[in-house]
Amino acid sequence: MPWHARLQLDYTAESARTVARYEHNGPLRILQSLYPEGDAVCHNVLVHPPGGLVGGDTLDITTTVGSGAHGLVTTPGATRFYRSTGPLALQRSHLTLAEGARLEWLPLEALCYSACHAENHLMLNLAPGAECIAWDVTALGLPHAGQPFEQGRFTQHLEVPGLWLERGVIDATDERLLSSPLGLAGHRCMASIFFAAGAPLDRTRRDAALDAARTVMDQHPQVKTTAGATSPNDRMVVVRVLAPQVEPAMKLLKAVRVAWRQAMWSLEGETPRIWAM
Repeated sequence: MPWHARLQLDYTAESARTVARYEHNGPLRILQSLYPEGDAVCHNVLVHPPGGLVGGDTLDITTTVGSGAHGLVTTPGATRFYRSTGPLALQRSHLTLAEGARLEWLPLEALCYSACHAENHLMLNLAPGAECIAWDVTALGLPHAGQPFEQGRFTQHLEVPGLWLERGVIDATDERLLSSPLGLAGHRCMASIFFAAGAPLDRTRRDAALDAARTVMDQHPQVKTTAGATSPNDRMVVVRVLAPQVEPAMKLLKAVRVAWRQAMWSLEGETPRIWAM
């Protein structure tokens, strides 16, 4: 029997403190709010107790950040898309930031098991003055466990309306995409991190974000030749990377996030506590 879960997470700024409130239906929860950086930034962990999705399951996550609030959302572990006998397993995340809001959207990786039929859909809407650091990490199969991605289909949809749209379909039978130098070149992890703004960034800030990301890439030789940073428009900076497995890609993204926090927001790179567990 498929599970349908919904979560509404809302951040508001109240007397210089970011406060999180949420409502949920089904197996989707937010753990207690944490303030390791003081009242201004609220850290939350998104938990899906079943631990993964099978065919027919749907997770709907809606997050709003009010003016002047700063939320940080992560997960305690990977999202797993398990084998499906046919129906689609769907995760939808819709993020909306009001004027002057900040959000860090930092879920851990999505693991696509062989024979999955899955879609991961992320949409981000930003008002003028809002800014967001978000990432997406996808791994195909479990190579360390001897379970390659040999069957199945995964659809990825990342969108900032009017600014950036990345939609791709990965079919396990598409050897040209998976193994060709023009595709994933044999890598089984693909990851993106982006800085997005609701109003044009001046050239100095965009260059600072690009320089910070490229400096980090130079310090990560495992992925230096398969990573790149670009600014597709005056409101976004994007870093993309391919890796043979999750660990080197995630290590790079975490370092870029720290560099962007310092360069763009003058904040230290506070690490969510759940990552150390």
